[in-house]
Amino acid sequence: MTKRTLSLILSIILLSLSLVSCQNKKKTREGLDIVTLTLDWTPNTNHAGFYVAQALGYFQEEGIELSIMQPTEGLTDNIVANGSSEFGISYQENVIRARSENIPIVSIAAIIQHNTSGFASLPDSGIKSPKDFEGKRYGSWDSPSEMDILKTIMKAHNADHEKVKVISGVYDFFSTIGKDADFEWIYYAWDGIKAELDSIKINYLPLRELDPVFDYYTPVLISSEQLIKDSPDLIQRFVRATAKGYLYCISQPEKAAELFSKQIPDLDPKLVKHSLIYLSKEFQADASAWGIQNKVVWSSFSAWMYHNHLLKNGIIVDNAFTNKFLPQ
Repeated sequence: MTKRTLSLILSIILLSLSLVSCQNKKKTREGLDIVTLTLDWTPNTNHAGFYVAQALGYFQEEGIELSIMQPTEGLTDNIVANGSSEFGISYQENVIRARSENIPIVSIAAIIQHNTSGFASLPDSGIKSPKDFEGKRYGSWDSPSEMDILKTIMKAHNADHEKVKVISGVYDFFSTIGKDADFEWIYYAWDGIKAELDSIKINYLPLRELDPVFDYYTPVLISSEQLIKDSPDLIQRFVRATAKGYLYCISQPEKAAELFSKQIPDLDPKLVKHSLIYLSKEFQADASAWGIQNKVVWSSFSAWMYHNHLLKNGIIVDNAFTNKFLPQ
């Protein structure tokens, strides 16, 4: 090996170590830790607690400068896992799947305590129970476990899921229901409330009432194992500010709606207001505190996913979530 080659190798090693050091070094500006939160989708009322906390200075009080980003090329789970974003919004289903593939993300708070989604249809469809799904068109948004959930629910109601015609790629409920599809999966806090405001009658079957195993956490706040190891104090401060934002949404949903709408003016302020009034009862619901996660919920849904072959491997549930960063 020539001296020149050895020198080049040593330079590459030193550069690599320098890059790793920079990645692990906490970014700061004017005494504040610069932190990124990557959303799961475009801003909506599920995210209101973060925007409220930002507007009221709760993050700044904790020494944090927060930047809220929307996912672009990569999925939020991977962006958080590789350290490009300190925090992200995900779903219990995604976290379980990621853990089974050795992607080191951890759920650190349940944003909404119960599953507020379900199947919706127009009254003309005659759908009043999962048995009525037979012979109907289902508008699918192509979620990885979507069809298995539908199959499980129909089987429990002595219905044949093979008698459902699946229409793939259906995302907007109001432009497709009754036209392209007879029933669809919606989040009531948005589409259900919009239907109420527009005086559109719908038949709604909540997932959590159809089968308790589907009362899972959606969405959740995630971080990475590496950040939990390296910067537990930062996570503690971030979650503390976030919790204050959601508690404000719970106690003062109309004022929270005003703060949120000022930051996200493209959304219908009336819909935002009524959505947050609805969610103010759901963010914490019957839990002892905002953000609490129950091991039974994680165990039962991960077991269901494993038994339905939706996971490459089983997971250690205790490693998938934690309550330790929630305010005491």
